[in-house]
Amino acid sequence: MNMQTDPQEINRMTELWAQFVFEDIMSPEIRQPIADSWRKCKAAGVNPAGGEGRHIDERVLASARAENKLFLDAALPVMREIYELISETQFLIVLTDRAGYLLEIMGHSAMISRCSDMRFVPGAMWSNLEVGTNAISVALDYDIPIQMVGPEHYCTSHHTWTCSAAPIHGPSGEIVGCINLSGDRKDVNLHTLALIKEAASNIEAQIKNTYNSEMVGALLNSSEDSMLMLDMDGEPFWMNEAAKALLETDLEGLRRIGFRSIVPHINWDISRLAGGDRLQSDSVALSVNGTQKYCSITISPLSKYGYRTLGVTLRRQKSLINAVNRISGNRAIYTFRDCLTGDEQMKKILALAATFARYDGNILIQGESGSGKEVLAQAIHNAGKNASGPFVAVNCASIPRETFETEMFGYEPDAFPGKIEDGKPGRFELAQNGTLYLDEVSAIPLELQAKLLRAVETHSVHRLGSTQEIALDIRIISSSSQDLNRLAERGRFRKDMYYRLSMLKLDIPPLRERPDDLALLADRFLQMLNERSFTSPKTMSEDFLRGLRTYSWPGNIRQLQNSIARAFFTSASPVLTAEDLAQALDRSEDTEPQPAATGESGGGAIMAALTICNGDVQAAAERLGISRATLYRRIKQLGINPKSIKKRQAV
Repeated sequence: MNMQTDPQEINRMTELWAQFVFEDIMSPEIRQPIADSWRKCKAAGVNPAGGEGRHIDERVLASARAENKLFLDAALPVMREIYELISETQFLIVLTDRAGYLLEIMGHSAMISRCSDMRFVPGAMWSNLEVGTNAISVALDYDIPIQMVGPEHYCTSHHTWTCSAAPIHGPSGEIVGCINLSGDRKDVNLHTLALIKEAASNIEAQIKNTYNSEMVGALLNSSEDSMLMLDMDGEPFWMNEAAKALLETDLEGLRRIGFRSIVPHINWDISRLAGGDRLQSDSVALSVNGTQKYCSITISPLSKYGYRTLGVTLRRQKSLINAVNRISGNRAIYTFRDCLTGDEQMKKILALAATFARYDGNILIQGESGSGKEVLAQAIHNAGKNASGPFVAVNCASIPRETFETEMFGYEPDAFPGKIEDGKPGRFELAQNGTLYLDEVSAIPLELQAKLLRAVETHSVHRLGSTQEIALDIRIISSSSQDLNRLAERGRFRKDMYYRLSMLKLDIPPLRERPDDLALLADRFLQMLNERSFTSPKTMSEDFLRGLRTYSWPGNIRQLQNSIARAFFTSASPVLTAEDLAQALDRSEDTEPQPAATGESGGGAIMAALTICNGDVQAAAERLGISRATLYRRIKQLGINPKSIKKRQAV
């Protein structure tokens, strides 16, 4: 059904909307993308009487706008042109990023005031799951231009509106955002959709032109060689990033200093340069802030500019390479390529996580134990701007209350009266220029949350025994197997802490709600075991796979991986059967893994743990819930050689 302003059509559409919302009857008259979106809204429990946007933190909005600078620079002039056309009408023109966050709104003041009532404002998230089916979310989800009128929207607060939206694509065809024209439904006109499609096309053309120009500049800036452009008098008018780093100044600073003063030993033969000859030296001393830096230099007249422009290339003579200081073990090994899924809901969560990775806000990941929260956190880190920095994981449940502050904030030498100790950096400092991952953040006692809040809020700390603030450039990702919002409502978690940690939020569904992932993950785990084992490869029978699908997996992915490993090591057959799975599940915990009651573990479980942990005895002991001494005793009894397992990994 494609409506204009005919009251009968509006009434008919309202009836069809009500039939679906209240009776779950979907009419074939509803356009397919809208029908699909309605179903998703209903399945997600979106309130049809809602429709108010959720506003993100101003700092996150600023980060989103900075991240989308090329997009905004291309779109804003086009938006202003449209605004000139619609300034006397009751319409708004809106720009969003790829996730549906509103970046810019222009339009009549009365309409902007009307929008504020439902938080249709910059910084609001305008997705199906947040505000119900709308033109922006449909355009982004289905990559189509669309006009929607009145009750085609899922939420009643939008039924008085008409919206025309079109996706905007980047240079490689990827969706980078959406442009939308919204107004009162009585003013609906097919020309508004045509206008918005033309606007999207113009923005895409501008993005491509800007992208191509910036790629040339980026290519020069990515060079390790320092490059400058001078006039014939030696005055600089362009320099790349490598030159700024080498000369320890920017273009304005270099103009004040004078390039010739930095290379005093160069004989500037202007007549040779004007004739097109190069000046070249394999070794020249640069005078930079009182120190000397040795480089090779090439000065070339550029014929394209009539030999009136000089190109300078400086190449540093490095006698040694600076090593990258990484704290051993504090690194993220998983990326989004490791996040295997065939589940549509999980795919959208991963796509949203990849978008969040580009922003600076704190991220909260919620999901049951074993559902893969840390894997997702590591993937976000590795996709972010500080991917080369450390990934410091903190199990908040394992830090004793009395040592929590020293662990997190560190301490100065002699910070404790009567004790002579060296100073120590805390976890926040260790995460500098990287990511601090707070696992099971719900386990932090309330009184300690108050101490942590300021560091989370300001991204700065001071060690115990010191008053000096240490500014931090870190991302904070926290996770919880419990609903923090619910804990906050019950007074078991600070609300202000929850709001700070959940600027951006991801909820991982349990494995039992992702049936498409069971066989996919099981096959991956079995493949890993086959690659690491000296035995013949094993496969899974149909009854084994059927058993995977019928079990509820309360321990989620962790339990699935353990069970596959146990079945692998305890079965003598090359084909794993339902009986092998049943035996493995008998040894699996139906809740969070607990220490073994007897302190003993079977050979199959020990081999599984050692294989999963790449022969690391300490990590395997923690996984089994027993002491390292107990595990060593059992390894000796069973005749297992952990070093041989490590060697297999290296083969």
